[in-house]
Amino acid sequence: MSGERGRLGRFTDAVLGGARAARDKARELRDEFRTSDEPERALVAPLLPGQELRYVGLGPVRVPQTHKAGRQLADVMADEFVDSLDPMVLFGLLNIVNPVVWVDAVLTPVRLAAGVLLLPGKAGAVAAGVPEAAEPEPAPPHRRVQRDPIPLTEEQEAFRALFRLSLYRPLAEQLAEIAYRRRFVFSGDLATLAGSLLLFLERYNGTPLAVTDTHLHLLRMGPRPDADRPDRRQPRVLWGVRRDRVARIDSERGATGLVQLTSTIVFDDGSWIRLTQPALRDDQSRFLTAIHDLPGQRPQP
Repeated sequence: MSGERGRLGRFTDAVLGGARAARDKARELRDEFRTSDEPERALVAPLLPGQELRYVGLGPVRVPQTHKAGRQLADVMADEFVDSLDPMVLFGLLNIVNPVVWVDAVLTPVRLAAGVLLLPGKAGAVAAGVPEAAEPEPAPPHRRVQRDPIPLTEEQEAFRALFRLSLYRPLAEQLAEIAYRRRFVFSGDLATLAGSLLLFLERYNGTPLAVTDTHLHLLRMGPRPDADRPDRRQPRVLWGVRRDRVARIDSERGATGLVQLTSTIVFDDGSWIRLTQPALRDDQSRFLTAIHDLPGQRPQP
């Protein structure tokens, strides 16, 4: 009888031990997936004096290749894309009547949102952050042609350098190609707030969002270093817009909701852009809390 109790006792101890091990492992995983943005806040707060920093994203913001509303057209448009490289076809598809006026219209929201091209004198400072100028497109060896750079104003040159556009092709053609390539993930017009944001996402990698009490910002900031390494990141504010210019933000979690949040930001000029944030639940919760006073749909907890 005592042997039976001994075996039962060992079995009970094994079950309890397994339960404790499972509980400890669950706590370990939960702690592993718990995040904090305090290091990022400490780096970014000095860049935004007078603003209450409510959220700093821990991962880059990515723009998916197709918006769900345009996926049905993707196959058809892919067949036509080769022909669309003709600038006149692009301008027609995007309803661009005057390419010269359109380039100036594209510059305008970048001036307003980013504040990097307010003065032509800033052209050198803006271009200084670009390691090298764009190279001419290589011509076939049998008919290599030497081309001259297209003359630009100081402001246009600063704009070209900032977004690494070619010196040897008209700005309107290059911008039209960007707009057409991304037409399923934003409103389709670069001369809008959503378009200016898209240009910075197109140009820079590692661009998390930051939310303050008055603005939405796009940052340039590398990934957080390992715990045993010093943090030498030097974030920059690439783009910013006042919160009162944001009409609504609709957010949703997909199949990978644990690590991904998709948001569609609609601005007061009617433009919109769809962003995918690779963020864990803690990071998602901080973002949703920071924008709670803005209209829009939110995912269920």
